[in-house]
Amino acid sequence: MPAPAARLSPAAIALNRFGLGARPDDAPPADPKRSLLRQFDRFDPRPAGYAALADAGQVVRHYRAQQQANRMAASGGTNAPTTMPPGPAAAPATASGATAPTTTDLKAADPAAALRATRQDFRDDVQALYNEGVRARADAALATEAPFVERMVHFWSNHFCVSADSAPVTAFAAAFERDAIRPHVLGTFTDMLLAVEQHPAMLLYLNQVQSIGPDSPAALRDASRNPQRRRGLNENLAREIMELHTLGVRSGYTQADVTEFARALTGWSVDGMGGGGEGDPNRFTFRAAQHEPGSRSILGKVYADGGEGQARAALIDFAHSPATARHVATKLARHVAGDDPPPAMVARLAKSFTASGGDLPTLYRALIASPEAWAPTPNKFKTPWEWTISALRGTGKRDVGAMQIAALQTQLGQRVWKPGTPAGWDDIAASWLASDALLRRVELAQRIAAPLGQGVDARVIAPRIMPASLAPVTAEQIARAESPAGAVALMLVSPDFLRR
Repeated sequence: MPAPAARLSPAAIALNRFGLGARPDDAPPADPKRSLLRQFDRFDPRPAGYAALADAGQVVRHYRAQQQANRMAASGGTNAPTTMPPGPAAAPATASGATAPTTTDLKAADPAAALRATRQDFRDDVQALYNEGVRARADAALATEAPFVERMVHFWSNHFCVSADSAPVTAFAAAFERDAIRPHVLGTFTDMLLAVEQHPAMLLYLNQVQSIGPDSPAALRDASRNPQRRRGLNENLAREIMELHTLGVRSGYTQADVTEFARALTGWSVDGMGGGGEGDPNRFTFRAAQHEPGSRSILGKVYADGGEGQARAALIDFAHSPATARHVATKLARHVAGDDPPPAMVARLAKSFTASGGDLPTLYRALIASPEAWAPTPNKFKTPWEWTISALRGTGKRDVGAMQIAALQTQLGQRVWKPGTPAGWDDIAASWLASDALLRRVELAQRIAAPLGQGVDARVIAPRIMPASLAPVTAEQIARAESPAGAVALMLVSPDFLRR
């Protein structure tokens, strides 16, 4: 475990604990708390990198059309789809100068091979979209003039996480953060919750498009056609909403409540998916034929059958529950004030959440006003993402350039939008302090420092990015480094820099 870091000044706390890491040209804020509040007016909800991302729905829509055409060809049906994906229409040339076979050529020769080629093309397109999305996220974090609000984007994206473990979810991962999290980070918890649960990424990730009411018209029709094929309820989304997104585990709900809420959610789906037919996969849709009819009793309250509105009404009630206030307050206090959040701080944040009706700027103001958040002890160990962004900001980067940021995060053990579970990435030091993980940070620190050459003097910038918080022993080690690049690398892996 790294040695203890120096005590933090209020300016360093504002820049590094609340923010994403100081830049060499950042002036220490004279009024740290006020500097954080002023950022509310500087946040850009849709930076250029996010706005320029390819249309995930179009990528998915083309894949589904091509896949359907390939299957029809394999069964002796019609041939290729009429729509083509974006990009040049001409077939690429091979090394010998001959024209490479297209998917249509493969289809004529071997429909099964064409189907495999289509799947591979889709995976390639999705991976490219994912990489560009991670780049957009990193560039936004490096360029932002509102690093505290940008940190809150990352916090909520992890709270309401999807895990891009399948190609369709991977396609929508960046759009999820852009369209469901960023527009609402300075809004209300309720609005963010509704946007999250109706986003294609979440509906696909937690298998909601597969959930059908057992007594719905669609299920009864399917059963009459094929009694052996029984589609039914999928409780994944309902369970994770209650356990992770709102009320929290051990908050008093039962398995019966989960099942009833899952029934209320039936019909929530993605346009053009989960029910066949044309449509825009970027959009939420309600499939009335798949909705389980009848009223639902959830947490002691009866919700009349109002179609899509039945689950929406329950979600709004969850958002205003005291259990949700405590759950959110605990996670936010842990994120800022330490792995074991102070109970008094949690209580104050929960009270603010409840009194404001889940207004997030009000909650952030309560967080900034909490004395526990300004404790000089550096009690949070940076996650790989936090460390990478702060390292790039600390060395003056405004964008990632040619750096393969998605691959680097995988090497560091925290794949962006891929935590592997609906619970998201851990927010405690024990998950990130393994010796091999620290060694990977040392290696990356050297890679970040090497191109800087003589252009960055760690002896000068270390006191700037850690104002009044640099331990004398760290300053001495930096001064004794054998080269400027070595000094920068030492700075980036010092105990002072690894913690916030």
